[in-house]
Amino acid sequence: MSKKRPPPDPVAVLRGHRACVTDTCFHPSKPLLFTGASDGELRIWDTIQHRTISSAWVHSAAHGIISVDCCSSMGINKVISQGRDGTVKFWDIEDGGLSRSPSLTIKTNSYHFCKLSLVKKAHVDSTLQESKYHHRMEDRETADAETPDDTPEKTQENETDDSISREGDTLIEEPKCVALAGEQSSEVEIWDLSTAERCIRLPQNYLNGSSNFSTKERGMCMAVQAFLPSESQGFINVLAGYEDGSMLWWDVRNPGVPVTSVKFHSEPVLSLCIDGSCNGGISGAADDKIVMYSLDHSMGTCVVKKELSLERPGISSTAIRPDGKIAATAGWDHRVRVYNYRKGNALALLKYHHATCNAVSFSMDSKLMASASEDTTVALWEIYPPQT
Repeated sequence: MSKKRPPPDPVAVLRGHRACVTDTCFHPSKPLLFTGASDGELRIWDTIQHRTISSAWVHSAAHGIISVDCCSSMGINKVISQGRDGTVKFWDIEDGGLSRSPSLTIKTNSYHFCKLSLVKKAHVDSTLQESKYHHRMEDRETADAETPDDTPEKTQENETDDSISREGDTLIEEPKCVALAGEQSSEVEIWDLSTAERCIRLPQNYLNGSSNFSTKERGMCMAVQAFLPSESQGFINVLAGYEDGSMLWWDVRNPGVPVTSVKFHSEPVLSLCIDGSCNGGISGAADDKIVMYSLDHSMGTCVVKKELSLERPGISSTAIRPDGKIAATAGWDHRVRVYNYRKGNALALLKYHHATCNAVSFSMDSKLMASASEDTTVALWEIYPPQT
């Protein structure tokens, strides 16, 4: 009689934080892991030797860190921290440690729990992601006094400096911006990292009354994911989850009204992510289900691909592995759940942590997964590693 294999143990447990670990992310190319905690401490870990390389308090203990992320468009040796003090800070990684002071600080005046999002770019094989990237549109910030039918052509002269990286022999232009829940908590804001200025608000309201769309009745924006689908001609799209359980899909070419609105969850959406093709993703909420969805760019629709029921409610974080095969969620019930992203079936239930899991992330080579918890630990896992 065959028995189910027991779930694996972590390959390593990283100890050193003194407070709840709120977020984690891997360096895009080096064996480094960044973790942020509720007391404002940012740590850099060596994922081979499983030890702390550097530690610094980058936000006040009273506010702590909401999220950490790596921004390859600003250079591969940079890490971003977001605090509940209304700031987003960019740090240089120097000799394994952090720079003494941030290279850039953005004062967003956003004081809530929504983690920021860098722009996820669709994997493309074309020689160059066709068009330039036009997110800046500074005039959109003053578009309160303009008509909403600004044509994309107007913004083509406002292109940002090229930030082009190589993926194999493919030239990829990467947008230098970040999306986050706004100063008005029901709005999404996009900030230009080159100028540290806000360039777009979603929804964008116009003084002439031509756009009356409001998100206030949806409550706070709780989760955002900015992405650059190959179909968008270089314009940023944003998926945003709200307190009422709804999700809105935005395209900055029409910031007054979303592409579509869906409501897959009955409680606040706490996390969502988009896969590498930018054609779908996964969302988690304060309710008892995880939703895998697909995005149809030609139709402008977001539809449920698979709905997965949970025994216990609450998903703090979702992640899809770069190879697109595996998805993982971090739960209030201390568990990390692992799924076959393509088929939607459950693969493993990981039970190491002793308190709420706040974050889960994958390394760029898809070999490692990290989970962060209120129990002050970070666990490293090798789950269905890709065959090399």
